[in-house]
Amino acid sequence: MEKSNEVLIPEFERLINLDHMVEFIPKGVSMRPFIEGKRDKVILAKCPEVKVGIIVLAKIGDKYVLHRVYKIRGRKIILRGDGNLEGYEVCRESDIIARVVRIKGKNGKRKRLTKACVWRHLPNFVKKFYLKLYRYHIKRLEYYEN
Repeated sequence: MEKSNEVLIPEFERLINLDHMVEFIPKGVSMRPFIEGKRDKVILAKCPEVKVGIIVLAKIGDKYVLHRVYKIRGRKIILRGDGNLEGYEVCRESDIIARVVRIKGKNGKRKRLTKACVWRHLPNFVKKFYLKLYRYHIKRLEYYEN
């Protein structure tokens, strides 16, 4: 049974503030190719320190995002999904609910969080090309699985 973010995430926040970890399956595709929505699982924990490169769950206005910390400019934290080459969100440290400490891919296989270090430094045209190939590959896999 699928529940809305407005119901689940406040409960996640409550559990994380009690020093628990929370595992869930995110919905979107903005973190491709590192997190595939509706398939991969992410494990969240407290975020003791915000650093460039980590993936965080944040509340921005009335929506929740699971994005990577792209830049820190004073008190502003700039977030961007790995699959978003144009847009970004701006938040404060107090808007950050948790950080991703582990990603489990298909069949529960653990994904490495460090692979994204290279991704962050690639030029956008390379990312764009890779994302196009990745989407094509995902569509083919879905076609053959159905």
